[in-house]
This record gives sequence, structure tokens and C-alpha cells, in this order.
Amino acid sequence: MKTIKILAVLFLAGALNVSAQKSEINIGKSVVEWTGKKIGGAHKGEVKIKSAYLDLKNGEIVGGTVLLDMTTISNTDLEDKSYKQKLVGHLKSDDFFAVEKYPTASFEVIKSTQFNNGKASVSGKLTIKGKTEDITFDVSKNDLEYSAQVEVDRSKFDVRYGSDSFFDNLGDKAIDDIFILDIKLTL
Repeated sequence: MKTIKILAVLFLAGALNVSAQKSEINIGKSVVEWTGKKIGGAHKGEVKIKSAYLDLKNGEIVGGTVLLDMTTISNTDLEDKSYKQKLVGHLKSDDFFAVEKYPTASFEVIKSTQFNNGKASVSGKLTIKGKTEDITFDVSKNDLEYSAQVEVDRSKFDVRYGSDSFFDNLGDKAIDDIFILDIKLTL
């Protein structure tokens, strides 16, 4: 009987060791920056994180979710307040991210590789405007900071404005379908 109790305790201790640990992201120290390009230029800005956590197991990312507050889209490269306000309003409109109808975007980790030399490959589901697509990207880890540069094809999320994937003859008015998210998450 004593042997069974000892085995049960060892089994329970082992089970606790192999489970993932939920690690909350420090939203105040984390940042998501965006870059959108067009012929002859680009714009940059930020989107605030609403909530985020990573499930870590032996230093490996095994799960997690990042929820972005799309109502906080901002521009950081324009000096003219009027033009900046116009651009941000357009990005929030139905032409782009339809923020009133879709106030959040999310990424859910499905799997990742083990970190090798501080880098891992993460796969998951990205949801923008209610549409979900599989996406894979590399993540770098430096102590408590996880960073990634993610290329997103906006055409897969029904973000059509100025896209030559949907419209012909845009010429120099075309906006690249690919936009970049530079992400830094700090535990």
C-alpha cells in the first residue's frame, strides 16, 4: 500500500512537471508595430495589445493567444495631424479593417519547434475581420522577450482597398497586399 502511495505521488509530480505554464505578457512593455507599403512610399504605426499569454513548457512555446485592440491603430510616421487623422480613419474604416464591426484581431499558437540558438518556428491561426488563416513565422527569444517579424497577406482577410489582387488598372495607386508586423512580447 505504501508503495502505491509513493508511486501515485511520483506520478502526480511528474504530471505537474510536464504540463505547460501559462505566462502572461506584460502589455506595458510589449509592442506591435505595422508597416504598409505602396508604390513610392510606406507608412508605419502601432496597434495596442489587449491581452496576451504564452503557454511555455521547458522553454518551448506550446500554446498561447495574442489579442490586438484594432481600435488603437495609430500612425507614427506622419507629422501632419490632419493627414495622420485621415489615414488612421481610413485604416479603421470598412475599406481596410472595419474596426467598428471587428474591434479585435487575434493570433492563436497551435504548435512550435524547439528553440535552437534562440530561434523557433511558430505556427497558428491569425484572425482578422472574422477570417482565419494558418500562418507560420520565426520567433527569436532573448531572456524574457519574444520577437518576430510577420508578413501578413491582407488579401486573405478581405482587406481589399488599393489591392491589385482585386482591382485592375490601379497603377501607382496600388498598395502592397503584404504588410509587416514587428512584434515584441515581454513576459
